[in-house]
Amino acid sequence: MADTASLIAPHGGGQLKSLYVSEASERAAIEKLLPELSSFVISSAAAGNAVMLGGGYFTPLDGYMNKADALSVARTMATADGLFWPTPVLNLVKDSSSLKVGERVALQDPNVESTPVLAVQLIEAIEEFSDAEMLEMAGLVYGTQDNEHPGVKEFLSQGNIAVSGPVQVLNYSYFETDFPSTFRTAVQIREEIAAMGWQRIVAFQTRNPMHRAHEELCRMAMERLDADGLVIHMLLGKLKPGDIPAPVREAAIGKMVEVYFPENSALITGYGFDMLYAGPREALLHAVFRQNMGATHFIIGRDHAGVGDYYEPFEAQEIFDKIPADALKIELFKADHTAYSKKLNKVVMMREAPDHSKDDFVLLSGTAVREMLGNGIAPPAEFSRPEVAEILMEHYRI
Repeated sequence: MADTASLIAPHGGGQLKSLYVSEASERAAIEKLLPELSSFVISSAAAGNAVMLGGGYFTPLDGYMNKADALSVARTMATADGLFWPTPVLNLVKDSSSLKVGERVALQDPNVESTPVLAVQLIEAIEEFSDAEMLEMAGLVYGTQDNEHPGVKEFLSQGNIAVSGPVQVLNYSYFETDFPSTFRTAVQIREEIAAMGWQRIVAFQTRNPMHRAHEELCRMAMERLDADGLVIHMLLGKLKPGDIPAPVREAAIGKMVEVYFPENSALITGYGFDMLYAGPREALLHAVFRQNMGATHFIIGRDHAGVGDYYEPFEAQEIFDKIPADALKIELFKADHTAYSKKLNKVVMMREAPDHSKDDFVLLSGTAVREMLGNGIAPPAEFSRPEVAEILMEHYRI
């Protein structure tokens, strides 16, 4: 096992806290107990939280938040005892009549056929949020109470009863089996980084295939920060309708790295979590778990984790200037919108090209690109690498 002691400290300053039960005798004891436990199917959001808790990404949390912590996080971006945290981590249910405080329960996975047990939870509290409190949390976390916002809609659909307490995670849902070459826990990424000998590490979040602009943005960040390596960190969980499925993104990004990045300069990894589309608050959460996985720097670009017109273009960067200076150890690389400059024959950050007009850039909307791909037309080489475009066209042909 690689020595990770020299890497950036996890959030909270202690050791990385993985809630996955890896010790054989402990697993055997839990599995022997399972038939005796009450069980229920949790929401996809709660399942994603369990996977992130299991993988160490949500260090130093030890389980699902109670009502006081969730409201405090929504209102102040800190738990009741003062730990910086940007979004509530909840196990919300609609009906708790079969549950009792003090009991251990088996949490069943809604995202795997036959709903196997994902984790075991000790119930420390069962508390109800009022409708007004649910709307307040939605407004603070998502910046809107509009039920047309996919994150708000999902949040308000889960129920308003918080089942809180520590968890012991038994597996990583479908992520480990469906994405064996990509899914990584924070523990595993730290070990891979340490084995590479990297000290300055840039993390790049993506829920989309990477086009030329994304590729060059990563390259710019690595050069300007004198980074040892890049961790491309793909979201593997649920997206909104119309987003490109994770296996296609995985293939496209893998091809891009294989052809256009130097050997051993980039790790392609993924994590098991559903997209919140919470814009600025989600950008902060992304920074927390990138610090936990060992990254020293994190690229935040235009409209990070946004959806529709709910957020200002650089709101996800600006929120980092509003949190306490010691809230996070990870540093930002603030990126502008990137595009291919016809004048300079390369991808640039648009704010760094003041002598350009809009016509000097190759600019394509996501809709236009999807239409081209759907019609079997490769986007211009300035926008997308041909090898990447071919994989995407194949997806749209199906």
